[in-house]
Amino acid sequence: MTPTLVQSHLSPAGAGPRVDLCARARDWAEIQERMLVPLYEAVYERLEVSDATRLLGLGCGSGLALLMAASRGAAVTGVDPSQPERLALARERLLPDAKEARARTGPRLADGGPADLADPDLPAYNLVTAFQPIGCMAGDSEGLSGLLESAAPLAGRGTPVVLVGWGPPERCATSSVLRVATKLAEPLRSTGSWRPALRDDLEEVAHRAGLKPDGSGRVACPFGYADVESAARGLLSTGLFDAAVRATDQVQVDKELTEALHAHRRGDGTVWMPNVFRYLIARIP
Repeated sequence: MTPTLVQSHLSPAGAGPRVDLCARARDWAEIQERMLVPLYEAVYERLEVSDATRLLGLGCGSGLALLMAASRGAAVTGVDPSQPERLALARERLLPDAKEARARTGPRLADGGPADLADPDLPAYNLVTAFQPIGCMAGDSEGLSGLLESAAPLAGRGTPVVLVGWGPPERCATSSVLRVATKLAEPLRSTGSWRPALRDDLEEVAHRAGLKPDGSGRVACPFGYADVESAARGLLSTGLFDAAVRATDQVQVDKELTEALHAHRRGDGTVWMPNVFRYLIARIP
């Protein structure tokens, strides 16, 4: 899945292949994002998200998690400073009317940080989420730390903050496919390629942000696709193969990714990879 708040596209012109960022964002929203729906549902059920919830989503991307919270009655705010193409899709989903975009009572979105939507006349947030999985490559939580720090003053004491990461590699069938990205990126010794999740990834982020862990959980999030082509498009939309493309080329990455996916192809042509994701609930002191 997407590294937290790390811009998930290739280098600018002259430093790497060009990527159609709008098409990639569409692939994320239409193919890949739904794979985490069981995770969003489990978190919202555990924290009893309802019309009493004021939710701040950090790195909200194309906004599916916000939309699901809003369907439960929550007042939702989303910020994403690094993925404007995904945020544009979130606006289409949550703010179809220009008047709603200017309203103080409906969903609110910004391509900056929490302070950009701070309003002293509105109640404090009582739930903060960071649903982009962290720990899938070195340094992918760096941008999140700053957002957590700026979000804390806007939320009440004891407010839960939800952090998300991949589960143990042996519980995630997609790990075997993502290892292709690491193998192909090795010639550049790139730090931007996928790595297996570590046991304390989420706790370390919480500690750096001054948050107090207060429970965790694991959720089954199988990745299911109509065919190998859609599976490849979905996984490429995460940005986890970008370093591999820089180290080799798109043709080589497409070839090896497709070969790795065939191991998970079922008799009817669909692709199915069971996975487990982990979430941590931490509290603002």
